[in-house]
Order: sequence, then structure tokens, then C-alpha cells
Amino acid sequence: MELSLTDQRKITIVLAIIFLSSLVYYIKSEREVAAANRELTTWIHDNNLKSYMKEFNEAECKSLNDVLHLDVIKSPNFKDLPMQKKKEIQQLVNKEKRKIALQIWLQTWSIPEMYFSRLLDHKVESLEHLQHISDEFLEMLTVGDYSFSDYQRIKKAIRSLQGKGTDWHLLENELLSHRNRVREVEPVTQSLLVAVIKIVGMIVLVTGVSIGIMIVTRQPNQIQPATLYHTGKKSLLNLFSGRYDITQYTNVTWDWEEPQVVGRTMTFTVKFFHKNGKPYPVSDADSITVEIMHNGVAVAKTMEIGSSSPDDVNLVKVAFTVHKSGDYSICIMCSSRHIKGSPFTKKFDAGPIDASKTGFVNYASTVVCTPDTAYPLVIEARDSFGNLAQYKTDQNNYFKIKVTESGTDDKYVPATQIFYNSAQKQLAMHIKMEKEGCFQATVSYGDIKLKNGDFNILVLSDDALICVDKSIKRNHNIWYEARLLECNHEKLTKPKKVFIYITPKQLKLKEYFLKIIGRRLFTYRVCPSTKFQFNGFNNQFGAPVFTIDDGAQAPVVLAAKERNIIAATFTKFLLRNIGGSETFQDKQSFFQHEVRTLHQKRSHTSLPIKIDRSRLLHSSLKATKNFDLSDWCKNFEVTFIGEEGLDWGGLRREWFELLCKELFDHNDSGLFKRLSEDSQGLVQPNRDRSPECDVKMYEFAGKIVGKCLYESSLGGSYRQLVRARFSRSFLAQLIGLRVHYRYFETDDPDLYKSKIKYIEENDIDNMELSFSEEVYSDSGLLVKVVDLIPNGSKIPVTNENKLQYLDLLAQHRLANSVREEIDGFLKGLNELIPDNLLSIFDENELELLLCGTMKYSVADLKNNHTFAGSSPTFRRVLDWFWIIIDSFTDEQMARLIQFTTGCSQLPPGGFAELTPKFQISPSYTFNTLPTAHTCFNNLCLPDYDSIEQFHRSLLIAINEGNQGFGFV
Repeated sequence: MELSLTDQRKITIVLAIIFLSSLVYYIKSEREVAAANRELTTWIHDNNLKSYMKEFNEAECKSLNDVLHLDVIKSPNFKDLPMQKKKEIQQLVNKEKRKIALQIWLQTWSIPEMYFSRLLDHKVESLEHLQHISDEFLEMLTVGDYSFSDYQRIKKAIRSLQGKGTDWHLLENELLSHRNRVREVEPVTQSLLVAVIKIVGMIVLVTGVSIGIMIVTRQPNQIQPATLYHTGKKSLLNLFSGRYDITQYTNVTWDWEEPQVVGRTMTFTVKFFHKNGKPYPVSDADSITVEIMHNGVAVAKTMEIGSSSPDDVNLVKVAFTVHKSGDYSICIMCSSRHIKGSPFTKKFDAGPIDASKTGFVNYASTVVCTPDTAYPLVIEARDSFGNLAQYKTDQNNYFKIKVTESGTDDKYVPATQIFYNSAQKQLAMHIKMEKEGCFQATVSYGDIKLKNGDFNILVLSDDALICVDKSIKRNHNIWYEARLLECNHEKLTKPKKVFIYITPKQLKLKEYFLKIIGRRLFTYRVCPSTKFQFNGFNNQFGAPVFTIDDGAQAPVVLAAKERNIIAATFTKFLLRNIGGSETFQDKQSFFQHEVRTLHQKRSHTSLPIKIDRSRLLHSSLKATKNFDLSDWCKNFEVTFIGEEGLDWGGLRREWFELLCKELFDHNDSGLFKRLSEDSQGLVQPNRDRSPECDVKMYEFAGKIVGKCLYESSLGGSYRQLVRARFSRSFLAQLIGLRVHYRYFETDDPDLYKSKIKYIEENDIDNMELSFSEEVYSDSGLLVKVVDLIPNGSKIPVTNENKLQYLDLLAQHRLANSVREEIDGFLKGLNELIPDNLLSIFDENELELLLCGTMKYSVADLKNNHTFAGSSPTFRRVLDWFWIIIDSFTDEQMARLIQFTTGCSQLPPGGFAELTPKFQISPSYTFNTLPTAHTCFNNLCLPDYDSIEQFHRSLLIAINEGNQGFGFV
């Protein structure tokens, strides 16, 4: 049977398509072989194994997959290497095995490849590491992505992994073996393809020649027009025109020159082309993605794909803001394939030194030294975004120190030398004081003070310092004579002779009758809240004067010839108590170390507890009722009655979260309540609690908080925060601080706005107030009158004593009325956490220690705020505000929220549930610090010359407005 010319053409076209498809697949296979070879070469270079290329070649390692199945120690090709070197190479091979097994495992769960890179960036390099990551780490890993499904899929994969047991070596080998079996088919397939290409190629050639002869020998009227199939034609044209694999034909333009410093918005463009060089129009259908990573954290960016302009149809434009120095990895992909050169690495240097971000390492508010001895002050230089900055000698800006003698305006110029460690980017400022005494010092960069640049210098003689050191070693029976000049806000007409006793934990003032009968006058804890102020010299007693104020008692003023030795002894005990530094981070590290040390002899083995979810609080109380301290230090393994599930840490964390809500939420147990009616009100113990809420419940609540602090000190997946919004006055009382009327502004804003603020700012002589508090029932009937002082209802409040009245009112409402509840809470808390460790923090730091910092969303704040003001200057400052806080850490955001609203914790619904809404308004001042009205959640922003000045001022406001110093 003779085939028609049309049929022969069709057969030729089909054979040609088969030939070309086989050829394309063959070329692809060759490319994969070349890529595998490059992968192997890169691995060898990255691990400094270039000198062993010969051994790898002799072992027929043509790809990284071949290396993974290589036994270096037993291989004859490595026999001449020392055993130690063979072990090192084998360790590198095993490490790569674990990485590849992790990658395969993620692929089997259809987890996007970018998470594998993120895990490696965080040193999660094996299945074993993956099993132990915490929920907090997983949330951080997936933060900023477009779907919650990634988080759920990874969490499900980890749970499945946890059920596989602990034989990681076996599981990893299974994964690698499966991949190897798949890859073993590829060489056979490639050989078959070569044969197919040769055979089909010959057939196409012979058929084509035959058809050509037939066309020539036939009559013209028998020749039909070409009728190629449109699909095949389109496919072939696309192949040869380069529409496939556009990732290899791109051009990236970086719109900056290197090196570049942080603080700018950077842009770059990517142009896509066909293989023939013509522009390739890009669209959303091309699945072009850009991921910018810095230290494993995704960087926000904007991306414009394509354009209506014919010149830019192939253009992708990307912009991102750089605030952190270091290397940035930029991955550009099209349909999940990297473009040529991706990932790119771009380095950004830190900006110039910013004094408001630069400070002392291991800061202490008082330093003790001797004359003619150089004392080193270590300074860590940082730029305006907190990056470690390079110090360069500049005639306009340099580090300098200003010293004045305490109690006078006399200036003193110490000998100063600066040494710079470029590797650590730290400066050591060596100061040499030649004169004994007490001095106040300020270190600045240029004319701007460092963030913790104020401190005191106590210069003691060699003999005095030896005396202090001996006292520190003795720990007890350290006493000094002094004169009490003022106490209880009254100057004594006849100063008392008193004795100051100092121990590692306390400073006591005593007076003696007949030189043998002692009476304690005042007791202060050796902690940062106990502050010294140096006031000059008293000529009557020939002794220097100083004030002691702990924030809980009225300040006392004393004169003592050995004032400097007293202060130096106190300072050394203080620094020993808090770990040698007064920054929050250093105190937190010291606190957690001390808690671990305190309980190190107690086992942290698992302790099963069964909880009834429907009666969470009461079943939890019952389950722990007979626990002793050793039991509280164990690792609770929680089971919810009637529910399946093993507690790998998730159920324990869920129990803590639910229990804290039950204990501390205003609407649940009734143990704590808000003083104000708004949804964001802070809670404190409920003085009107129901009879079933006895003091034992508060003791239990204290133990739960102590347990959270203990678990957090262990670190890692054990970290457990307390989800609560405690009032400032409650936190202050936990660390022994005195409650004053200023706490009303955050704790009871309604009362503050309606009464406290008015009394404070206005003439109240005609208000007929007395030193008493009227108590009313819910129906508005007067129940009783409480005297704030003896016979207080008969003592009028005047303009002269109104602040004393407000303080007494605060003592009554915020402290005395809930004394029993707070004492119960402290009893439970102190069973696990000693009060001397808690007292190293102030109340704002204590909230950060207990509650941590939330994950704050700047986008959430942008969508849920109001602003008052429309002038161009305010709009400019507002734009700067968003740029600045976009680079804030969680701790900085916590301090901003704390500064504006009075609490670092947001309601469960985030900024949307703040009442009133977060408001930003102009303060109509220039180059001053921002201010806030916490009653209204109102942040007031002045106008500034530049964004840098605004940034400095905002940081000073939120940090110094929330954190005190050890001395004044």
C-alpha cells in the first residue's frame, strides 16, 4: 500500500517531534550532570577540601550524591591520608548527609524549598534538630509569609517526625537510599535516549530525502500546501525562539554602588529576555518571586512586575529598606527556578556612630577606682539603627568625658586614652583620676551624651579600697557611723547619731540608747531601686552628705566621713547581686543563671498531671495541691482528660496559656480585676473577690508565675511567658517599691482624669477634701469612711499637703486594700524565685521579664490607629515614624507600646481592640522628646530637622521613660 504525500509528511513531522523531544531531554540530562558536578565542586571548595580532589576523582565521585555514599575511612583511595584527616572528611560527609536527608524529608511533605534555607540559616541542619524546634521558633520561621498553611504543614511534619523514634541514622539512610534508587534509573534512561536519537534521526533523514524526491518528481498541481499541526509548530517555534528557560537570559541592575551603608531604600531591576535577545513580557502568570533574607529573617520589599510602557514590559522592579548591616541574600526565581546568578549576596555597612545608641558594655552607674590607676570603660559604638559601627577618628566628632565633683560645679579633667579594637568594634576609654573623692561623669560623642553616659566615680585611696574589699569578703558586721539630718520629709533640728550596717542583701540604719539598746530605723535592700545621691559637704560635722532613696520609704539624708567607702561597699555588693551590669539584658541573663543555679540539684524529670479542661483552674489546683518545691521544679507532662495526645511540650504550653488566662483575665476567675472599665485595662488583685477565691488561690497564682520564670530560665523550648496585663502598682509591690499617686495614670485612668489630675494641677482649697476615702455600694449608698491617716476625716487637704493626700490615696486604693492578696501571691512566687533576685529589676523591666515581648505587627498598627493633624510638617514626621518603627525589634516595640499605653501587652485582638485607639498627634514643639498621654493612648510627636534627630529622640523617650538608673 502506497502512502500519500500528506501521510508521509505527517509521519515525518511526528518522527521529527520525537527526535527533537528526545534531544531536548538528552540536553537536559547533560545539564543536570553538569550541575551535579558543579554542586560537588562547590561542596569541596566550601569545606576546604580542594587538596583532596585527586582522591575524590579516583573514588569516581562525579556528584555530591556519590560522596554521600562514600566511606572515607575504608576507601582505598584515601588510604594515604592520616586517620585524623579521614575522620574529619567523614564528619563533613555525614553532616552533608544529614542536611540532604532533612531536605528530602521536607520535600516529601511538599514544604517550600525556602524553609530549608531558613532552617540552615538558624543552624537546624538535621532531622534530629528539626524535631526539637519550639513552637515559638516555628512561628518566627514562618512569620511574614502569605499563608498559615505553611505553619500547619511544617508543624504536622514535625509531629510525624517525633513519632518515628530516635534512630535518626536509620531514617536518614532510608531517605537517601530512596533518592539513590530513583537516580540509578537515570544513566539507563540516558543510554536509551542516545540510541533512540540515533535511530529516529536516521529515519527522519531517509524519510525527508524520500519526500523531497517525490516532491520534485510530482506534477506541480499534485503538491499540497504545508499542513503542519499548529500545536507542533508552536512548540518547535517556542523551543528555538528561547521562550523556555527565560531564567538564563536575564539582566539584573543594582541601583547603588558598593560599599553602601544602611538607612536607605534600595532598588534593583530585573529584565527578562528570550533566547534570541528580544524582551520577554513578564506578568503574574510567570510566578516571579523575590526573597530577601538577612540573618535568616525575611526583609519586607515591594515589587512591580511589568509595565504598560513598551520599553519596560520585561521589567521587574524591587525596592527594600536596609536598617541592619551585614550580608543580604537575594533570591530571584521564576516558576520556582533561580535566575542566572541567584541567589545574590549584597553587603551593607553600618552607618556613622550615633551617640543615643552607643553605650558602655557592662554598664554600672557607679565605678570605684584608685588615684593614678587607669580605669577602662568599654564602649560599644553603634549607628542609629543599632548596628555595630566602625570608629573613625574625626576632628568634629570624638568621644570625650566631662567630670565634676559631686555637690559642686567644680570641673575636673582626668587623663584619658582611647584604644580601639576593630575586630570587636569596641573602644576602651582609660581614665586616670588623680584626686580622691566622689565625682559625676558624662561621656559623649561629639556634643551628644551616650545612651548610658551618666555615671558616678568614687575615687578611694589604696587603703580605703583594701578596707572595702575586706568588708566585701567578710559579708557581715560591716558598720559605719553617720549623722541623720533629715527623714520623713522633715529636717531634724537635732541630727541623730546613727550607725549604717551593710550586708550583701541589706543596708540598715540603727540608733542606740545607752550605747547598748539598738533600734532599727530604716532598712533598704541592696538592689538597683535603692539609689544614692551625693549632696556636697556638711560643715557642722565636717563630713560629706548623701541621700538614700529606695522608692518605697521616704528618703533619708545623712552625713558621714566615710561616705565614699559606704557607697563603694554598697556598689560592690550591688554589682555582685545583679551580675556586674545594670542593663536589662545583662540583668536578665544573670537572673536566669542564678535561678538555674538555685534549683540545679532538683530534678527536671517528667511529672505527669491530668487536667480537666472543663474545670481548668480547680483541676489544676487539685493536681498540684500536694506538690513540694522539688515537684514544682519538674517538667510537667500534661494530659487533658478525655483527649488523646502525647505532650511533647505543646500541651504543657497550652495549659500554661489557658491557666494564665483563667487566673489573670478580668472576666474569668474573679481573682484579678480591672480598675477601669475599658477592655485594655490593667489588672490587679480583686479586693471584692468572692468567698471561694481565698488567699490560697493567690498563692497558687504566684507559684504558676514562679514556675514560668523557672522554665524560662532553662531556655529553648521550655521558655514560658505569663500572658497577663498586670498593673504597674502591682508589679511595683512585687519588688518592694512604694506605691505613689502617679500609678493611677496607668492603673486607673478614669480616676486619674476625673480627680487626681485636677487636684494636682488646680487650686483645691475650696473643695473641702479631707484625708479620708468614702466607700460606696454598687447602688451608690455610702457604706463607710476610711481614714487615710489617724483622724484623717478631720484633717483638711490644702494646696500645701495635696500631694501627700494623693500618695496616701494611692497607698489605700492600690496597696493596703489588697495587701492580703499580694502577700499570698508573693508567698507562692518566692517559693521558686527569691525576692532578692526579683528586686534587681524595676517594675517595667519586671513586666518584660514575666510577659516578654509580643510579636508586634507594624501593618496592624497602620490599619488601626488615628492621627490628628494635617500640616505638611506633621505628615513628614508621620512618614518618618513608620519608617523608623519598621526596623524596631520586638523589645523596642514593646517599650513604644508601654510608653504610649502604659502596658507593653496588647489585647488578644491586637491594635484593633485598643480602646481608645492608638492615636498619633503633633505636639507643636521643635526638636524635643516625644511625649505620651497613656489615658488616651496618645503619642505626641514634635517636629524635627531630620529623621535621624527624630529617631534619636524617640529612642530616648521610650527607653529612659521606661527604665531607671541605679543612682541619681
